[in-house]
Amino acid sequence: MTTYSSELKDSILTKLLPPNNVGVPQLAAQTGIPRDTLYGWRREALGRARRPRASTVPAGTLGSEEKFAVVMETATLNELELGAYCRRKGLFAEQISAWRTTCQQANAPLTSTTERAERRAEQAEIVRLGRELQRKDRALAEAATLLVLQKSPGDLGGARGRSLAYERRVQVSEYIAQACAEGARLSRACAAVGLSERTLQRWRRDGAIGGDGRTREHRTEGAVRTPANRLSPHERQAVLTAANAPRFASLSPHQIVPALADEGCYLGSESTFYRVLRDAGQLARRGRAKAPTRVRPQPLEATGPNRVWSWDITYLASTVQGMFFYLYLIMDVYSRKIVGWEVYPQESAAHAASVLHKAYLREGVHPGTLVLHSDNGSPMKGATMLVMLQRLGVVPSFSRPAVSNDNPYSESLFNTVKGRPDFPSDPFDGVEAARRWMTTFTAWYNTIHLHSALKFVTPAQRHRGEDVDLLARRDALYQAARDDNPTRWSGPTRNWTPPASVLLNPGKPPREQEKADTNMT
Repeated sequence: MTTYSSELKDSILTKLLPPNNVGVPQLAAQTGIPRDTLYGWRREALGRARRPRASTVPAGTLGSEEKFAVVMETATLNELELGAYCRRKGLFAEQISAWRTTCQQANAPLTSTTERAERRAEQAEIVRLGRELQRKDRALAEAATLLVLQKSPGDLGGARGRSLAYERRVQVSEYIAQACAEGARLSRACAAVGLSERTLQRWRRDGAIGGDGRTREHRTEGAVRTPANRLSPHERQAVLTAANAPRFASLSPHQIVPALADEGCYLGSESTFYRVLRDAGQLARRGRAKAPTRVRPQPLEATGPNRVWSWDITYLASTVQGMFFYLYLIMDVYSRKIVGWEVYPQESAAHAASVLHKAYLREGVHPGTLVLHSDNGSPMKGATMLVMLQRLGVVPSFSRPAVSNDNPYSESLFNTVKGRPDFPSDPFDGVEAARRWMTTFTAWYNTIHLHSALKFVTPAQRHRGEDVDLLARRDALYQAARDDNPTRWSGPTRNWTPPASVLLNPGKPPREQEKADTNMT
């Protein structure tokens, strides 16, 4: 194996690497060194010179120091350099702009004594509100814990002296201990399950839950006690005979018992009749009524704008914990355009009807041409909303109960709304603040956002019918690029054909269609 000196190797690398960039075949012919050796030297030198890739950290995990460092690093960058920096660091330009504004506001000097006094007053108010919020948080946590406690073991209320099994006592004691550990007071936790504090203390007297001391010694374990007021076989037969008598054969126990009472005869209550008939196997369903069946909604096909609309309501957090603003959002299924929206502090059918009426007039919809799809919420099925639909000639369509994917387009749009990088990280101060942000978002979404399901045209372009010519120009450009350099294309060009229609709840395709699609793939 031939050995080369380091001086020779360095001189060869000087010629191979930038800025000289002499070709490997040329140097091999001049020096007599094999090409594989030269390629290996150059690959090794380039590997040492290559810088390690910068690791990115999610913006949500950056601390104040890291954000300040990002602001300082980008202070002198122009727009192109800033875009490249954001892609390297995994950030958005909107986030850096917000951090820069925060730094500027934090370093703004107080110009007068009055402003400093106002600042101290604001800080004191913030401290007071923080304490009030902590108090309300504790009260809310206790209320939530007590609510869960009431639903978990059930109400144990009843007459004094009632007997509880040992397993039931252990279960209730554990529930109460868990509620107290989560912030509930002992008195409130005991009251939630219908017990007194003294009873719980008696259960825990010896450090462990004790059983009921009133267990009868003569009763064997597992024995079933026969109630003293149980009906005798003769009485049960009398109930069956009365219920099956010709004059009562078609009546229910609710009708039989009063009729017998009018005749001065009492055999038992309505529940007794039902229980005896059930035990005898004579309580089958009668009548023509059948159990209701649930049918999947018929597919809705949108072949143009203002044919099928979808709408829903989502929450927007406010600065008051437990209170929300409600975003009413109507979109066109064909173009994905937001045709109507509004933010209200309440959720009601009247607000929904108002938003629909404004969107209907703004879009110039003709009666009898529009279908409005929604889920089964109370604002969607309220009387005011249904009257408005009937007045405007809009056909309502509803999702199946508890099936969220029957209204997928509205759910996807809400994900886009709350997934924007400029969506406020803090709750909205008021309704007007939420409306201002939604105005900005709607303008961006309808006129700037390139929608992936629309072949990357904006919803407004699709709504106006401009997508056909735009996509045709894209297709022509791709065809020309392929003709200029066909070796770079292993197959047909990208499909820029706009979708002719959009289906809502299309259902499963027939098996023949599935096989055809598989074969085409």
